[in-house]
Amino acid sequence: MVTGAGLGMSAWDMTTLAMFPHQQAPDMMPDMNTGAAASTPTWGLGAWALMIAMWWIMMIAMMTPSAAPTILLYARVHRHALARGQVPDKLAPTSAFAAGYMLVWLGFSTVATALHWALERAGLVAAMMMGSRSRWLSAAVLIAAGLYQLSPLKNVCLAHCRTPASFLSRHWRPRALGALRLGAMHGAYCVGCCWLLMALLFVGGVMNLVWIAALAVLVLIEKALPAGQWVGRGVGVTLIGWGVATLVV
Repeated sequence: MVTGAGLGMSAWDMTTLAMFPHQQAPDMMPDMNTGAAASTPTWGLGAWALMIAMWWIMMIAMMTPSAAPTILLYARVHRHALARGQVPDKLAPTSAFAAGYMLVWLGFSTVATALHWALERAGLVAAMMMGSRSRWLSAAVLIAAGLYQLSPLKNVCLAHCRTPASFLSRHWRPRALGALRLGAMHGAYCVGCCWLLMALLFVGGVMNLVWIAALAVLVLIEKALPAGQWVGRGVGVTLIGWGVATLVV
């Protein structure tokens, strides 16, 4: 299920596959006419659990660098509040804040796994590389992600993610339960900011480590750098153009 990330392909093959995933050489994937039935996924409970865990671990790895400033700031604020006697218990809820954040991404990972299964069952996503087989699917995801990068909803969610101090001051809650809820709220804004960027994994390949790293860097740039919003908009325009090119190349 989660093997075959490289499939013996060269760096050039991986790059070509990521750029135009519908142009796959015959030796990179099973024959569409003779192997369709054999490639139909028959996931058992164990496979579902494994895929959800794979998506969740991948999301945590990709999002932790951009979420770390907020988590660390929360820990510092909590320590200061505890020192001033403003927190009535001795339980440090930083772990609860992080847990709330990660639980939201667990929910996202469950939905992504269901979508992954549906796309694989429809023959639109390859079982091994876990990337798009269809130019129409690739183009749709690329264009949708590009348009979302330019949308007001993206800007609202990104604004909350880019200003940890403002977010914590507006929504601070004491104790572990409050920290859990606050972490979940922050996670929801992060999902709202990045969910269509994560859908791009279906274009480049869910197991493509270069693709995963590139998306993680983009998310970090958007959230951490002063010009991050403009970088994100530039990426949005690029994705739209890429999606159109996928249909005509």
